[in-house]
Amino acid sequence: MKKNSIRTVIFIIFVIFFILIVLFPFYWMIVSSISPQVELTEKPPHWIPQEPSLKRFVNLLFGGEGGNAARQRVFVSSLITSVIVSVSTTIICLVTGTMAAYALARIRIAGVMKILVGILIAQMIPMIVIVIPLFLFLKGVGLYDSRLGLSIVFTGLMLPTVIWIMFGYLKTIPTQLEEAAIMDGCSPFAAMVRIVIPLSVPGLVAVGAFTFLNTWNNFFVSLVLTASRAKPLTVVITEFSSQFGIDYGLMATGGVIGCIPPILLTILLQKHIVSGLTAGAVKG
Repeated sequence: MKKNSIRTVIFIIFVIFFILIVLFPFYWMIVSSISPQVELTEKPPHWIPQEPSLKRFVNLLFGGEGGNAARQRVFVSSLITSVIVSVSTTIICLVTGTMAAYALARIRIAGVMKILVGILIAQMIPMIVIVIPLFLFLKGVGLYDSRLGLSIVFTGLMLPTVIWIMFGYLKTIPTQLEEAAIMDGCSPFAAMVRIVIPLSVPGLVAVGAFTFLNTWNNFFVSLVLTASRAKPLTVVITEFSSQFGIDYGLMATGGVIGCIPPILLTILLQKHIVSGLTAGAVKG
């Protein structure tokens, strides 16, 4: 009993230590966002703000007193860009990816597994290899530094993953349900919409959240494919610096604002995300 108790205590201590390591950067980011600039430069640092203030949040979002109007406009524009690109990419990937996965899962096509393996291999190509061709392509068609261009690129990057996950999920849904619906007078498309899609909600939520989070958090691709008009939040936050130094307080404030949508999405859809991913991994 003593050995088991010791092991339990050690395990709990290890888990608490690991959680603290994971959460500390977020805690320090929040502290930096509400601490005066003087406190951020003092040594030793103030682990708890002495005079907390939400002034930076007001300045960034609303251009409050003492705020830089140009910086506020750029930040709000980047926030809108991130929302538009992430939401549009998620919707397009869900619609087209689900239809493609349904076709692969239900229609007898020769070499289906080869197609899926090819999709998986496409995801393994390092981003550094394809980002320059993407840059040249967008330049050539006039979509460089545009929200539409970013949406197209991220759709192409995320679509293989959506197809792969939804294929595995759709394989877990019995075909007898669709056959019964067709016998009752439904067309194959109507059977998919009325039977398969409602049963696929956990999988759709999982891949939708996965697509949104990956698009929202992407930095490297957005940095290369934007210049000024369509910079998303991840790129703009890194530009809170000048020839005189880096404004760590504003960077932390932008980081906190940028973290809110993914955290809320994960909390609200946590149950569906877990069930959808585990169900899609059972068979494929």
